[in-house]
Amino acid sequence: MNSRPVEDIYPLSPMQQGMLFHSLLDPEAGTYIEQTCCVLRGRLQSDIFQRAWQQVVDRHTILRTGFVWEGVATPLQVVYRHVELPFRYEDWRTLPLEERQTHLEAMLAEDRARGVDLGSAPLMRLSLVRVADDAWHFSWVYHHLLIDGWSLPLLLQECFTFYEGMVGGASLSLPPVPPYRVFIEWLQRQDVSAAESYWRRALAGFSAPTPLPVGKPGAPTTRHTAEQECWLSRESTARLYEFARQYGLTPGVLVHAAWA
Repeated sequence: MNSRPVEDIYPLSPMQQGMLFHSLLDPEAGTYIEQTCCVLRGRLQSDIFQRAWQQVVDRHTILRTGFVWEGVATPLQVVYRHVELPFRYEDWRTLPLEERQTHLEAMLAEDRARGVDLGSAPLMRLSLVRVADDAWHFSWVYHHLLIDGWSLPLLLQECFTFYEGMVGGASLSLPPVPPYRVFIEWLQRQDVSAAESYWRRALAGFSAPTPLPVGKPGAPTTRHTAEQECWLSRESTARLYEFARQYGLTPGVLVHAAWA
């Protein structure tokens, strides 16, 4: 365990347990290493941007969390009182355009391939590369153990709220956020037997699992991936987002359902 002052220790959620298990089982796969990239435009002040992100980390216990699995009966998550968020800044404005793109692709690939140390908080890091007076490539690498699709835009919005406040000279005081422990305690209060009874009723009549093609003659032995781009109009995109909100879905779930 890290020697830094500890704020809290508690168990993992079932979803976290599964992610941790698979991450330890095949650490080279990088299945749960996420990388969010975008281009930021405008007169960005990188030092204030870094401070805004640090404030986000200071506010959320889950972003100051590392994991312990050796020498304990069950895995635990450990919240540290303070962690310094790794922030990489580079200025490539003098590089030729072709070199910039090559360097960027190599940097992003290397950054994602590095993964994260699950036992050492924070399980995330930022990179900011200036490519023009008013253009910056931003990359955020984090482990899925910390953040899900619902949380991502909320954290981004919070960061830019802090940033805009500091640029304007204001000292913001956002409402306190509940620690992740609150969710873990809520899970521990759930009636597992009642949940099991519900699913047994819901799945009554299903006598066999869904067959998978693994190990059968003619089944593919290697994984193949491909990409296909599809651009939607603003109107179509707005309707899809409204549909997702209506049924409590993320746009990602909607896309996966359409693909399936």
